[in-house]
Amino acid sequence: MDAFAPTRTGRYRPKVPKRIPDDKFNEIFAGLRSNRDRALLASWVSTGARADELLDSVERDALPGQQLISVTRKGTGDTQLLPASTDSFVWLRIYQHEIWTKGAPQGRDEPLWWTLRRPWRPRKYPAARQMFNRANQLLGSNWTLHDLRHTAAFRMAVDPEMPLTHVQWVLAHARLTTTQIYTTPSADEVIESAFAHHARQARRREKPQLAPLAPGYNPDSLNTLFGGPPA
Repeated sequence: MDAFAPTRTGRYRPKVPKRIPDDKFNEIFAGLRSNRDRALLASWVSTGARADELLDSVERDALPGQQLISVTRKGTGDTQLLPASTDSFVWLRIYQHEIWTKGAPQGRDEPLWWTLRRPWRPRKYPAARQMFNRANQLLGSNWTLHDLRHTAAFRMAVDPEMPLTHVQWVLAHARLTTTQIYTTPSADEVIESAFAHHARQARRREKPQLAPLAPGYNPDSLNTLFGGPPA
């Protein structure tokens, strides 16, 4: 009878991370209305940063030449440089060129993400969530902004050339066991793998492998004597 300890999630009902399939992500991306939103989505899904961590960035945090972006970690307040995809910086530059041409403020300490119309205001989480929800409505789906972080984590975790400890560092997980949940395959992946297994089994039954010859027998002599292996 231990004393009650409040926790964010029930011990026996933990949240299951959801990965957005690549084809669905592409559909959501195609449904976005602005280059700013494309830059945001590409950055979220490549860095694995939380939505509000990226939205709080200022201009000096983006380092295109090094392909890095700096974020302030939620909870700890630590600053961390995160690798981002080339595409995310391409969309970022296109978006910045558009808003600077319209007169948006510029400067190292100015927000990285702005509204697209005057008066210029920093892009905040509620507005970003509404943007993502509009893209969801086009597909009839219910993905969340946090699912983009899960998607980035799954993509990195299943890469055999990226150690899981590196994924842990990128996601800023305190424990490796938290990162390990992203190595668990989804139901769709398991089903696809099982179908492929059954197909391989069927091919083996249709074309059974011949038993190896006993030592001392000449394969050419046996082929001459018995007419060769079946086609």
